[in-house]
Amino acid sequence: MLSAFGRAFRTPDLRRKLLFTLGIITIFRLGAFIPSPGVNYQNVQQCLSTGQTSGGIYQLVNLFSGGALLQVSIFALGIMPYITASIIVQLLRVVIPRFQQLYEEGASGQSKLTQYTRYLTIALGLLNATTLVSLARSGQLLPGCNLPIIPDDSIITTILLIITLTAGTGLIMWMGELVTEKGVGNGMSLLIFTSIAAGFPTSLGAIWTSQGPGTFFMVIAIGLLTVALVVFVEQSQRRVPVQYAKRMIGRRTVGGTSTYIPIKVNMAGVVPVIFASSMLYLPGLISQFNQPRAGEPVQPWVEWINNNLTRGDHPIYMALYFAMIVFFTYFYVAITFNPEEVSDNMKKYGGFIPGIRAGKPTADYLQYVLSRITLPGALYLGFVALIPLVALVLINANQNFPFGGTSILIMVGVGLETVKQIDAQLQQRHYEGLLR
Repeated sequence: MLSAFGRAFRTPDLRRKLLFTLGIITIFRLGAFIPSPGVNYQNVQQCLSTGQTSGGIYQLVNLFSGGALLQVSIFALGIMPYITASIIVQLLRVVIPRFQQLYEEGASGQSKLTQYTRYLTIALGLLNATTLVSLARSGQLLPGCNLPIIPDDSIITTILLIITLTAGTGLIMWMGELVTEKGVGNGMSLLIFTSIAAGFPTSLGAIWTSQGPGTFFMVIAIGLLTVALVVFVEQSQRRVPVQYAKRMIGRRTVGGTSTYIPIKVNMAGVVPVIFASSMLYLPGLISQFNQPRAGEPVQPWVEWINNNLTRGDHPIYMALYFAMIVFFTYFYVAITFNPEEVSDNMKKYGGFIPGIRAGKPTADYLQYVLSRITLPGALYLGFVALIPLVALVLINANQNFPFGGTSILIMVGVGLETVKQIDAQLQQRHYEGLLR
């Protein structure tokens, strides 16, 4: 492996791409520590040192921003607005026929969809920046801290802060696209990978300090087992055999080959976990806006939400979280993989599944296979996502537990994909590659 990396850096073109990617990653991490204008950096650090952080969706956004959210830096919003915009544009293909037409047009249509995603990212960044500034000014971003994060609450400072945070989102999006174009791997995915990996040393150090060496090594063992499980499932796929009949095109005979349709066990990726986390945050957000005034009793439904749906170690929260992940896995796979479209494309080019007639029987067969293979994928996602919550109950390490849920799914997935791309470029230059 080390010799393969050495060969990669000895290849001039590949070395240039790798160094460019590392340079962008360095700039991205530096931006996570540059405070936004009007933010009292000393007060923020003092608040974070107390260990009081908000829960719910803020933890997810803070994870994707590499800790920049709670520090209210210029990159506080991280890559989350772009992720949300990409998911929305993808879902709109089902609702708006024009979006589906653009998707089917090829490169020109894809460029227009990418442009729509950029516009939506800036709009969501503006909305998220306004929300973040209001939370920071009201003290809800760091609820255990009484120090002012934004001492100057004038209109000019607020507008400047919102513009800075939105511009940071646009800059992150631009850097991610530069990595995709001139670097190695998918730029957006690599920036997310960097943000998550940046928090691992701090989390493991906090476990060593607060829980002791025994818990620390237990977490490491659980992490290694989780990584092995994730790698095994992410690489697993059902290969549906496909044969193409021979055809005469002019004087040439084409076709007659055999291939397969790879249907991954986890086709939905990490999107169902993000959806489920976001949906479970909504009840807590609604209850925050219905808190009683001084002297008034708490409404029963607000109290029930506060007791059952805002604590990750509660059985009701875990059960709902698991069930919603399973539901969103089926929902997202049904949107992203269309058996009828695959069947029509196979029929157009003379392809067929052995023993299955072309047309609707092929679509029904693909739907049958997809529905069966999605179930273990959904259960696997739910199991991995519950690992941090179970760790909270067993070893009280939820806040600092790095192996599990969204983080490990993204890190392993992005790592495997990036290594495959480097391996493919090495093999193009007649090297042995990273993977044997």
